Amino acid sequence: MKMQFEYGEGMLEADLPDDRTDTFVPGETVSDPPALGDPVASTREALANPLGAQPLAEQVKRGDTVCIVFPDRVKGGTHETAHRKVSIPLVLDELSRGGVERKDITFVCSNGLHRKNRPEEIRAILGEKVYAEFSELNNISNHDSEDWDNLVDLGYDDDNNRVIMNRQVFEADHVVMLGHALGNPYGGYSGGYKHCATGIVHWTTIATNHNPHVMHACDFTPVSSTSTMRGKFDSIGRHMEKKMGKKFFSIDAALNTTGRQMIVAAGDTAKVQEATWQVANKRTYVPWAKQKYDIMLFGLPQSFHYGDGHGTNPILILQAIAANVIRHRRVMNENFVIIASSLCNGYFHDAEFGGAYRALYEAFQREGHCDLPDVERYDRYFCSNSEYVREYRFNYAFHPYHCFSMVSCGHIAHMHAAKVYLVGAREPGYARGMEMKPVKTFEDAFADARRYIGRTPRILALPRTFRTAGVHLMMEGDSYT
Repeated sequence: MKMQFEYGEGMLEADLPDDRTDTFVPGETVSDPPALGDPVASTREALANPLGAQPLAEQVKRGDTVCIVFPDRVKGGTHETAHRKVSIPLVLDELSRGGVERKDITFVCSNGLHRKNRPEEIRAILGEKVYAEFSELNNISNHDSEDWDNLVDLGYDDDNNRVIMNRQVFEADHVVMLGHALGNPYGGYSGGYKHCATGIVHWTTIATNHNPHVMHACDFTPVSSTSTMRGKFDSIGRHMEKKMGKKFFSIDAALNTTGRQMIVAAGDTAKVQEATWQVANKRTYVPWAKQKYDIMLFGLPQSFHYGDGHGTNPILILQAIAANVIRHRRVMNENFVIIASSLCNGYFHDAEFGGAYRALYEAFQREGHCDLPDVERYDRYFCSNSEYVREYRFNYAFHPYHCFSMVSCGHIAHMHAAKVYLVGAREPGYARGMEMKPVKTFEDAFADARRYIGRTPRILALPRTFRTAGVHLMMEGDSYT
């Protein structure tokens, strides 16, 4: 059968054997659990009956300050019934009932080390009415991981993680944290304590968990919600609460493939994680495969997830490939190979991702580096580079440490796969530079892969894998709790 796979702005065709190819598309091959019929009513109900906490209107009083922390453009969508757009007006109603004035409510976008969100992007996230009202008050901001005037050092948590967090959030009388229980290769899900542990902190806090020691541990791949990384998120979040002298009031929604809410829970963060993950598990950990596969096959568009260039920037190409390994390792044989299509044309998109990405790629090509984790020793050097930091702070670029976390992730593909083939690279040297093997066609990749997987491999085809919210595949009959 002939199948189309993403390739830049277009598609590449592969001719696959009908009897040895299984195709999976999230939300279609296996249906999602049902979405909420009325997300507004369900969110209102969650706010009225929070888990392990009083309703917001009963917690606050006139004169209190409230900080609402919301995820950046990378997650959650901007449709009219998106979780943030539904929740925020209801939260504002609760705060008004408790006597809180609008001038005492601030919004912080938890972009972490992602590039700061532009005004039009925040407007799309919050909705026109909320954005207009609070931007006029100058009460909406992006988190800045390098703004020491707005950071507070909380020392070390019980897991020896250095915790430095946003001062505006720390000093607010109440913190409302909006998140999404959406399948994520890093610790199982977004939202919960992952939200604060990665979204409103200094880069050194993120470096305690987005590093080779944590990401290359045996409990990281395949993905789970009980990994060392997830434990660090929880520990960091609890330490924040201890030092703040108050708990986050979390409002999380478990989302389906199209970004619709399947459940909304509010209240104590740990209890919200437990409630939303129970539903999210049914959609995300999918017991589907009848037998294990020898080839994982998919294509990379030019623009997805982190932004334009994710599918052409060589560091991010490998990170995206590794993300699928983390998600689907349970259904792959020991000696499997990966075949992915990408333009790989040298488009780093320096303006979007910052100069650190290209510089780190070039550093890996010299000075005796043999494996990708070797470059971790440059992290403090790069993160003290004033130009890279200035790009992040003032020019909507990713923070320089972001590329180090992506390299740590990308190496996972080489740890688990016998070979990573990149089909259709316009500049094949970039693929070789990230230890991938460039080939001209899918057929060339299949022919070369025979040395690892024989002549009759089973193929897992993942079209649109970067156009849909991902799942974590499992073997049929397996369960995940």
